[in-house]
Amino acid sequence: MISFDLISAQLKSGLVFSTLFLSALFSQAKDISVCPSCECSTIKSAIEEANSGDRIILKGGTYREGNILIEKEIALIGEGEVIIDGEKKDEIITVRANKVTLRNLQIQNTGSSFSKDMAAIKLARVKNCTVENCKVIAGYFGIYLSYAQNCFIRGNTVEGVAVSEFTAGNAIHLWNCKNITIEDNRLTKHRDGIYLEFSDSCRIEKNHSEGNIRYGLHFMFSDNDIYKGNTFTKNQAGVAVMYSHHITMLDNEFSYNWGATSYGLLLKEIKDGDIAGNRFLQNTVGIFAESTDRMNIRNNVFDNNGWALKIAGSCMDNVFTGNNFLSNSFELGTDARSNSNRYEKNYWSKYSGYDLDRDGIGDVPHNPVDLFTYLVEQQPSSIILMRSLFIDLLILSEKVNPMLTPTALRDEQPLMQAVK
Repeated sequence: MISFDLISAQLKSGLVFSTLFLSALFSQAKDISVCPSCECSTIKSAIEEANSGDRIILKGGTYREGNILIEKEIALIGEGEVIIDGEKKDEIITVRANKVTLRNLQIQNTGSSFSKDMAAIKLARVKNCTVENCKVIAGYFGIYLSYAQNCFIRGNTVEGVAVSEFTAGNAIHLWNCKNITIEDNRLTKHRDGIYLEFSDSCRIEKNHSEGNIRYGLHFMFSDNDIYKGNTFTKNQAGVAVMYSHHITMLDNEFSYNWGATSYGLLLKEIKDGDIAGNRFLQNTVGIFAESTDRMNIRNNVFDNNGWALKIAGSCMDNVFTGNNFLSNSFELGTDARSNSNRYEKNYWSKYSGYDLDRDGIGDVPHNPVDLFTYLVEQQPSSIILMRSLFIDLLILSEKVNPMLTPTALRDEQPLMQAVK
């Protein structure tokens, strides 16, 4: 019969051996320098020589080597001004190994194709990779991840040359990914700044997405993600969240997204999310929602938008509370006379009621859908009459005796002062 002490001793011996083996393996990791006068004069020759755990240090200069394939757990680090130029021929860096780091590189001029998603950096079926402090210029796709997990994309600048959404890729593109962190990147002149499809449990934080020709951020069929503290400005539209559940949207800025079909935030077929602490400034529409249910929309600021909200009749059980609606041309537009959502204790700058008991809550309800809003929804060309005396008189008469506006859609407890 084998004694417990003997088993314990054997386990300890195996643990010590494993520790010594891993330590010896780690101690063999080395730095390989790449420069014209170095032993390795090309990136590809350095990768061929490298073992897992090694670092390849690229000295300043321009490298033109076509597609660079990485299938080892290594780091590729720029020292000085390092440019890797694809010469508009092909994908530039393709990573197919776990635990790869790319840092301090300028990667530019990918090829373009309508049949292949060419990227400046592509991470395919990998885990625990990092791309940081890189500059990607003139990429068809900038940084592309597919079937990737537990990766970090941070501190990068991705600048494209998109002129139409049919001839451009996305700055950061995720397909079928999980647990990806995208933070502190600057993204511009692509189709979408950040795109996620079938990508769950991702975190998108402190990015600046500007001047993209479709969306600053775009979700499709992605659940349990969070985006926080980002700026989406001067895009065709700020953010689109579609066919996704449990998306948390905190402390972002949606600004200057103008156009006939532009929104700060577009919600379509989304359920059970949280939208809080955001600022919607000078967008055609602050939030546009269709088939959106059970969202908690609280403590946001809607300032100087065309429409603060456009909420379709297909939206149900959403709660709007503690929001500030400041100087918007239209506070709320809808295509339904009924109301399946709750508006409670918001501040509306157009509220003309009173507070006799001075408890900070208006004594009469506020109806954010006035007669002119209703008319513009029915006949868009009537917007030419905006701010005319005739319209002011119509709005006043409708308030006294409502006949057309949805009386069920109102804030029963409007705030007298903006929420701080």
